[in-house]
Amino acid sequence: MRSTVIAPSILSADMSRLGEETKSVLAAGADFVHVDVMDNHFVPNLTFGPIVVKALREFGIKAPLDVHLMIEPVDRIIPEFAEAGADYISFHPEASPNAEHTIDIIRQSGCKPGLVFNPDTPLDILRNTIDKIDMILLMSVNPGFGGQSFIDSVFDKLKAARKIIDKSKYNIRLEIDGGVKIDNIRQIAEAGADTFVAGSAIFESANYKSTISMMREQIALAKK
Repeated sequence: MRSTVIAPSILSADMSRLGEETKSVLAAGADFVHVDVMDNHFVPNLTFGPIVVKALREFGIKAPLDVHLMIEPVDRIIPEFAEAGADYISFHPEASPNAEHTIDIIRQSGCKPGLVFNPDTPLDILRNTIDKIDMILLMSVNPGFGGQSFIDSVFDKLKAARKIIDKSKYNIRLEIDGGVKIDNIRQIAEAGADTFVAGSAIFESANYKSTISMMREQIALAKK
């Protein structure tokens, strides 16, 4: 099992204080910052562009920025996010006419590429791409909006993805996004996830540090 990463999604942050909110959650023990990019086309919501990633860097955010692109077409804008300061860039294979080419663009832009799978999207494409990516992101809600509940059927997909990664021997993160909370994060970890996106569960809590600490405690129990 790789080291645990907790990646708060700024989709749930107070946008009027985004820089301060991001610094606070990192000071409270978060590892990555998850940036949900939606285009009101591929998914029914409109969120952030490269300017927000750049603004976070200019505000002094040093932590890895984990950019999840829910946009179509996807290739053209990847270099802009890379230049703005992204570290990981993940995309949905449905949004690309040639996923391997899109992965190459991300890599050539200096970022770590990832593939994102919706709850109903099969993992078949990993047969040809497992050696080319640094992250697999499984959606445990239908993408578009924060605050949704975890879809239990994704547990089986998590276990399947973990087997694929372990068999490959490649150094790939297995990330989960959607409905992650203190009371289910242990079960999610036991299914194989090592990277946990949490939005409302953290940003809507009274104490970021306490919430993140409790999440880590539950994850640690899963490893015993």
